[in-house]
Amino acid sequence: MTARDAADRPRRRRASAFIAAIAAVALLVSGSIAVTERPAYAVDYPSWDDVLDARRDVARAQAKIKEIRAAIAAITAEVERTQAIAQEKGDIYYEAQLAFDEAAFTADQLQAQADEAQARADESRSRAGQFVAELARSGGGDLSASLFTNPGNADELLSRLGFASKITEQAEGIYAAALQDQNAAQSLTDQANVAKEIRDELRLEAQAAFEAAQVAAEAAQNALIAQQENQARLEAQLDVLIKNRAATEKDYRAGIAAQYGSGSSLGAGQIKNGWAVPTNGYISSGYGYRVHPISGAVRFHAGVDIANAAGTPIYAAASGVVEYAGWSGGFGNYIRINHGNGLTTGYPHLQNGGILVRLGQEIVVGQNIGRMGTTGYSTGNHLHFEVRQNGVATNPVTYLRNKGLTIG
Repeated sequence: MTARDAADRPRRRRASAFIAAIAAVALLVSGSIAVTERPAYAVDYPSWDDVLDARRDVARAQAKIKEIRAAIAAITAEVERTQAIAQEKGDIYYEAQLAFDEAAFTADQLQAQADEAQARADESRSRAGQFVAELARSGGGDLSASLFTNPGNADELLSRLGFASKITEQAEGIYAAALQDQNAAQSLTDQANVAKEIRDELRLEAQAAFEAAQVAAEAAQNALIAQQENQARLEAQLDVLIKNRAATEKDYRAGIAAQYGSGSSLGAGQIKNGWAVPTNGYISSGYGYRVHPISGAVRFHAGVDIANAAGTPIYAAASGVVEYAGWSGGFGNYIRINHGNGLTTGYPHLQNGGILVRLGQEIVVGQNIGRMGTTGYSTGNHLHFEVRQNGVATNPVTYLRNKGLTIG
């Protein structure tokens, strides 16, 4: 076993253990999805006519007050239930994504090393071939026979024989080196192939976890919208009954739904080639392996951290559709935008209440989609910005630089 084999074995064991664990989780995920698709309660909301009729009769008013309070409790419980499921699925998705990111990076690194080793092996093989050709040109063992047939050229022939012997020794050494280089290249190629198999398995698990989290986030979002729309009306109705005053629906309209911005929030000069820098600030942590500021473990960092004050506006880096908006484990409050052709961008750690878009919403480049925060695994206010192609992370600094933009 090589030193590299020994070093990689714990990683493979961890990846295999994760795969086994996530397979078990998948059963829970599938079961929970079914739960989130059906409502946990059915509320027969009173109409304004019901309320206005009830306020004229004390007994009916008391009964209607009790009914409304029960409805408010039911929609509040539904929000809490769906948000708890969304958080659970978001945690699973976050861990699955981390495992895939590390496996993908490891596979890329091993493949690069295998390619370099193969290039060295090819060079060694070529060098060995050149020496074999030189040995053939020198005459090899036939020189000894020439001593008897051409005694007048003995000095020259003996010199050539000694030269051939040296070439033979060197050729044997070079051949051995070429064989060793080829074996090293094959070993690294085998390791890279194993790493790719692990990566592909974890890709499927991460996608399944994402889809489960997406369903749960949508259920939580719908429950929250229902709460915002119905609770304001129910509380206004309750106020009418308790205070015995006449009122209409205009009493509650102001607070029914959260308002979402539309259109770009950035000027044309801040957008280049259809892309924009997602926020202002300085780079506090770059892309690649690092010592995690909370756990202290060496982990792969699949994005770039841009730090600034709490509430700093976060903008869509490109136009697309929101495919995730909710909690995601260590990412905290998280938005993911699909830009088509397998390209996505991610915006984690948004402050509580800092998600300004909804699942399925169409977004334009430069639109204000959130506010910077420090939710999830975070030691300070920042945006962890990610760019992914077909699920695989790439360096956002390099990616935007190729678009003519500078982060930080």
